[in-house]
Amino acid sequence: MKREIITIDEDKCTGCGLCIPNCHEGALQMIDGKARLISDLMCDGLGACIGHCPEGAITIEKREAAPYNETLVIKEMVLKGKNTVIAHLQHLKDHQQDEFIQDGISWMEANRDQLSFDLDEAKLAVFGAAKQEIPVRESGCGGGGCPGSQTVAFQLPSDADPQEEAAGTIQSELRQWPVQMHLVNPTAPYFQGADLVLAADCVAFSLGDFHRKYLKGKALGIACPKLDHGKDVYVEKLRSMIDEAQLNTITVMMMEVPCCGGLVQLVQIAQQHASRKIPVKAITVSIRGEVLSENWI
Repeated sequence: MKREIITIDEDKCTGCGLCIPNCHEGALQMIDGKARLISDLMCDGLGACIGHCPEGAITIEKREAAPYNETLVIKEMVLKGKNTVIAHLQHLKDHQQDEFIQDGISWMEANRDQLSFDLDEAKLAVFGAAKQEIPVRESGCGGGGCPGSQTVAFQLPSDADPQEEAAGTIQSELRQWPVQMHLVNPTAPYFQGADLVLAADCVAFSLGDFHRKYLKGKALGIACPKLDHGKDVYVEKLRSMIDEAQLNTITVMMMEVPCCGGLVQLVQIAQQHASRKIPVKAITVSIRGEVLSENWI
């Protein structure tokens, strides 16, 4: 994908190293006397390091680069202690990167046992309130991030309540938000090492036991290969899920109508561009909610 990312003019770089501690993500290192960008995945492209280069050697360019991966970054940040995490979160907050903040805090919440500091104290230092989730701006979608695309992982009960089942209440197996492929972050914590269900929009409405039989324990992405625009974005996101999020499997669930076959094509193209190969299952559902075929491809 094309995105903004830093570039370093080696002729101008004197090797002073002032940019290194001012890259909050750890994407820069001194190698052979020059500052080097060591990972596209860890550069957020916001340019916090630029103002600390006395030679003007660092600039922002737009080029093909792997998507920034907040999960990889926060794993490195926590090893450096609370003050580094606070500086990193403050950096994201200053640039209104709410989605990355959600990703980072979601990972730390899920891995509190690996932290050497009190996470609530760190959140209090940055946000002024030790809350489980960063509050969404009341201004809606204006000025930085639509609330509908905020990354949220749900904690589901391990077993269904027998009394609720007897009363006809069926538990949702959805473990994340968002689910629409244009809105999901392909490296969100709930995609890491997950089994992904990529479902056509109509599948869950047609298939009565979709949650219990097919969604339980899995991550979800939904799309319509006929009506959605920008499907090249889907290909890149799927590739990122395969390579960066290290998906375990993909189950493509589509309707029997011909246009739905485009979902399988998107996954196959993503597989061609990915460096990893993972098992893919294709399930076809009739418009009356019957499973017509189920095959590994």
